[in-house]
Amino acid sequence: MEYQYIVIEGVIGVGKTTLARMLTKRLNAQLILEQHEKNPFLEDFYKNPRQYAFQTQLFFLLNRYRQQQSIPQRNLFHEMLISDYLFAKDKIFACLTLEARELQLYEKILPLLERDIPRPDLVVYLRSQPTRLIENIKLRNRNYEKNISYEYINALNSTYNEFFKHYQETPLLVIDATKLDFVKNKNDFKYIVNLILNNKLT
Repeated sequence: MEYQYIVIEGVIGVGKTTLARMLTKRLNAQLILEQHEKNPFLEDFYKNPRQYAFQTQLFFLLNRYRQQQSIPQRNLFHEMLISDYLFAKDKIFACLTLEARELQLYEKILPLLERDIPRPDLVVYLRSQPTRLIENIKLRNRNYEKNISYEYINALNSTYNEFFKHYQETPLLVIDATKLDFVKNKNDFKYIVNLILNNKLT
């Protein structure tokens, strides 16, 4: 059985969107990208996480749900679909940023949406170190990311690692991307492609 739906995941700055784009071209797939720039609360969140956490999280949750609903209507000219986010990871951010009462409300909404979400055939988790993630974030120089702190990235990285340590919903491929440069180094990209294509469905 071949993969038809692959998700690339990882902490902010690891390169998941870039890799998803490259794989889409390499494998002639259809691409679904998370729409960070459409979240009107994101820049405010990085300036004042406590005040804007719930609005930011709720927008992402509903926007991701809307995108995921389009997945069954696949382009017939593509045999594969690649996304740069896993819907289930939404809860990672919720648990990290929301207060207790907000999280309780969030957890009442989430199950109503999750049941309609298609599961990927494979999740690729790009793992990296916080220092490398911060370097990548600075290099891409996005205005709304200028206020991201090392402490936030470090906490997010730890939460991601813990999440995928126990993740069993779908087949999972973990790749340490700390020392990889799949954009400039063709061998690094080829290495990742081979890992994905040779990973067996279970």
